Amino acid sequence: MTLFSKLQPARKLKFIWPGLDALAILAWGALLLRYWLNGQLKLLIHPNYFGLVLITSIILFLLGSLKGWLWFKQLRKQSIDSETVQHITLFPPGWGSSLLVITAIAGLFIPPTVFSSQVALQRGISESLPVTQIQAEAFRGTVKPEDRTLIEWIRTLNAYPEPDAYNGQKAKVTGFVVHSPILPKNYIFLSRFILTCCAVDAYPVGLPVKLEGDQKDYPPDIWLEVEAEMITETLAVDTQTMQKTPTQKRQLVLDAKSVKTIPTPADPYGYAQ
Repeated sequence: MTLFSKLQPARKLKFIWPGLDALAILAWGALLLRYWLNGQLKLLIHPNYFGLVLITSIILFLLGSLKGWLWFKQLRKQSIDSETVQHITLFPPGWGSSLLVITAIAGLFIPPTVFSSQVALQRGISESLPVTQIQAEAFRGTVKPEDRTLIEWIRTLNAYPEPDAYNGQKAKVTGFVVHSPILPKNYIFLSRFILTCCAVDAYPVGLPVKLEGDQKDYPPDIWLEVEAEMITETLAVDTQTMQKTPTQKRQLVLDAKSVKTIPTPADPYGYAQ
């Protein structure tokens, strides 16, 4: 007798498994619809796919309802013959559906969270966007410097990556704080995540901020609104790897004139176009 054979369910429970399959499908339909209704979907997936998620949730509801109705109809007729229907499976029946139900219920009670500064450090904070994710028509070169968001500053740097070209320009940007141990104590990174498809491929972009005080005044992960003047500084840090570089690199830096703590925005991510 194998371990899995010991875990085989009681014969009466075999009548429940088809109903559990229907419950799993309905639970996932409910989870996707809940994310769509309460706006949490934007923490998980690019807005281009919101419609697809909504359609998927509706289809799951229809399939789950149909399967539940068939199961209920079959149950009333007691037409399931557990003696004649034999299936060879690695795991006892119902395990897969049970795991799907548990996962969906966990998703209903545990909301998705915003990526932290630790994730940004692990993935590396970029000052550029991948070439394949830039669309020339999306670049707004006529926007006033002080009206650019942090992500628009990154796009501007992609279009013309000479930091000296922006010296003296005003900026007013928002983002979350990242502390890098290889930056001087009066520097922080101001960062935001960009989603190209879903949260799995999210990557952080950002710019160094030169403070008048110490970085300890601004703990990691808090959100700041920074009014600054653009300057060029030479820093010995590779933002792609967040490691020291043997040769210093000229970088565009936000020379902070005003720093204000703000709440985490309802829409904390940027999205590739």
